[in-house]
Amino acid sequence: MTLTVNLQDRVAVVTGGTRGIGLGICEALALSGAKIACIGTSPNTVQTALESIKKHTAEVEGFACNVANTEEVDKTIEAVLAKFGKIDILVNNAGITRDVPLGAMKDAEWDDVIGVNLRGPFLFTRACTKPMRRAKSGRIINITSISGLIGNKGQANYSASKAGLIGFTRTVSKELAGKNITVNAIAPGFIETDMTAVLPEVYKAEIKNRIPLARFGSPADIANAVLYFASDEASFVTGQVLTIDGGMIM
Repeated sequence: MTLTVNLQDRVAVVTGGTRGIGLGICEALALSGAKIACIGTSPNTVQTALESIKKHTAEVEGFACNVANTEEVDKTIEAVLAKFGKIDILVNNAGITRDVPLGAMKDAEWDDVIGVNLRGPFLFTRACTKPMRRAKSGRIINITSISGLIGNKGQANYSASKAGLIGFTRTVSKELAGKNITVNAIAPGFIETDMTAVLPEVYKAEIKNRIPLARFGSPADIANAVLYFASDEASFVTGQVLTIDGGMIM
């Protein structure tokens, strides 16, 4: 079930919006009345996502962008502003994994993950806050992970990027509070997506045994939290990290 909030005519930029959690976020925002700028890595994946999002709204545009590339990000935000005229909501959701034990981790595996998962939010936040500052209003929601809170074997790069995103969230929330821009983060646990679908059944069963609610979450669970943070009802909430993990790390 999708939370009911009114985001009529607000413009939302969602990175990594073409599948899994990101696509669920785009669809939930669209159902709440927002206009959607869906950011993906390639024109093909973006087009597929648009076909799904358009079932909920005609006010959607797709943009292919390397989120770790400054020039591409700046040009993408310029294109979003040219299309919609403003940006009210930014969801930094794009993320990748390159899991390998630290001793075997290559420089590129570290750099790629930090680039997408931490540099990407920095670039998009810097670009989007320019129009938000002028409007003296905005909502920024960063999708981090429980791996950024507790660490995870084989994920030194991923955990570092997600922990860094939490620090980034808290710092930027203080910098932007005077402009009526809130910045919050969501830390998902194990969510049913194509990424978790490929995990061995034995491993999934082991993980579920560690979750008090004894199941994985759904993209809708994360999307509902995004809707709350993006809504007027969350106007006095900033600098927070909401863990959505079925009680796994409590």
